[in-house]
Amino acid sequence: MAEPPIHTTTTPVLIIGGGIVGLSASLFLSSHSIPHQLIERHPTTSQHPRARGLNTRAMEIFRSIGIDAAVREAGASLSPSNGIVKGSSFVQVMERMTRKEVDVDGDGKRGAMPLAGWLDGVVSPTEGARCTQDKMEPVLAKAASERGGDLRYNTQCEGVEQDEQGVTVTLRDREPPYTVSTIRAQYLIAADGASSPMRKALGIGTTGKGALGNLINILFRADLSALVRGREISLCTIVQPSLRGLLTAINNSDIWVFHLCYDPDEEKAGAYTTERVADLLRLAIGIPDLDIEIKSMIPWQPSDVAAQSMQRGRIFLAGDAAHQTTPYAGQGATTGIADVFDLCWKLACVLSGQASSSLLETYESERLPVARFVTRESGELADEYGLPDMKRGKVTWAWNMARRLPMIVGFGYQYSDSAAVINEEEPLGWMSWWHVPWSVQSLVLGINGKPGTRVPHVWVHDAAGERVSTLDLCGKTLTFLLLTGSQGKAWCQAADDVAEKMGVGLQAYRVGPTGDVSDAKRRWEFAAGIGARGALLVRPDGFVAWRVKDQQGDLGERLGGVLRKILCR
Repeated sequence: MAEPPIHTTTTPVLIIGGGIVGLSASLFLSSHSIPHQLIERHPTTSQHPRARGLNTRAMEIFRSIGIDAAVREAGASLSPSNGIVKGSSFVQVMERMTRKEVDVDGDGKRGAMPLAGWLDGVVSPTEGARCTQDKMEPVLAKAASERGGDLRYNTQCEGVEQDEQGVTVTLRDREPPYTVSTIRAQYLIAADGASSPMRKALGIGTTGKGALGNLINILFRADLSALVRGREISLCTIVQPSLRGLLTAINNSDIWVFHLCYDPDEEKAGAYTTERVADLLRLAIGIPDLDIEIKSMIPWQPSDVAAQSMQRGRIFLAGDAAHQTTPYAGQGATTGIADVFDLCWKLACVLSGQASSSLLETYESERLPVARFVTRESGELADEYGLPDMKRGKVTWAWNMARRLPMIVGFGYQYSDSAAVINEEEPLGWMSWWHVPWSVQSLVLGINGKPGTRVPHVWVHDAAGERVSTLDLCGKTLTFLLLTGSQGKAWCQAADDVAEKMGVGLQAYRVGPTGDVSDAKRRWEFAAGIGARGALLVRPDGFVAWRVKDQQGDLGERLGGVLRKILCR
């Protein structure tokens, strides 16, 4: 039978994959007024919890586009957790824990991520949040549709061809009459998951240790609320002679996930029937007559995998298509969100004519080192079965997590090898300590105004007298930001001239006791390491592109030259 007629549409950007990362890309493109289409092969958003949280950086990003409150509310049913525990059964673990009276509403911290609270107001205007994937994706999809994203579900990508001018994608509807169509896009974002047909079609290999174990992800319903109330946990490793696995809280009440270890060389995943799995769950939990409803079972492999490249021509890999991590440091979805936040402003600059296409090459130079870092570090937290490595006890586990704190909260890295960052000379040896602010965000997380790092957070007051973070001044539109010290009026004037001459979105604010942005105690100058006459040039993604500490020479020429370099013009 002949194929149905083919019709062709065009779009500046096509996104393949409608998970957390693909939907985030849609939102970021809309924030920059870039038309786009998103294709997802499943008929709806995810029905499985999978990812369970967002770190501080991810919530900062969502805050910049105004969806952080909705995401936090969607995850409100995920009760406060009490870390990671281990035992021979869940009942045995619970019985040795003391119940605590939990205030789930009074302090507004329900669903907060571990270690998030101390960051609140110190290094960030927000904090991480718990929200499972099945709750988060509908929030993102609703916002993406409302903001102009063209989302097409139940649509299969069947072929991709690219040339020097664009990418042609062949699609097929997955329901009758199975219509075939094509989309012609200038650029394509492949956020099509860990198995990534797009990555394989492009012939892009991977690095890393690969699979670290074999698990069956079992989503089930069982009312354990009476058992856990007042002693809620996040993860519980359970080891018995006949089973080994990880119990994961979804709402600390009646919805749970158990990651069951199995050996595919001895027995295939299909051998685990719902009846057999229900019996294994009763053993793991320790309640022989527990009423259990198995909702789904999905074999998976915790992995240390990063793509060898994140760009091939006009196609870009993001999220799990580019890197797969273990879930034990929370770097899966959060790293993918940061990927597309970086990529989308660059695509927007190129498509709007503000930058040359060479700017897009900085996506890989910035994000690939991060991908390799987080996959390796999160992989080190897994044991030989792919479960959290707690063989050496809670103290060692806590230390391993603590020393990875910058990564866990979404910071701790710098874009140092990128054309979109103007590096500065480093003081040598121990003298470098005297050239950075002595503060928590500087000494612990490396956030100190250095080019290639996230702009420092300082509470200030805007022109209307509202208390805002310096992060709130950037990231909402396709605009560079020049934040000067208290005597930076000359820089602000130069910025106005450069913006007009170059046709680039650029806003400038003098930050100080009498500045455009009020900072009575001049904390901004200290945090940014610039002094009264200096300035930071901040990219649309909130990362510092350039730091200057003087006002020598022709300021317009200096600033214009820096912008031309960053935009690869």
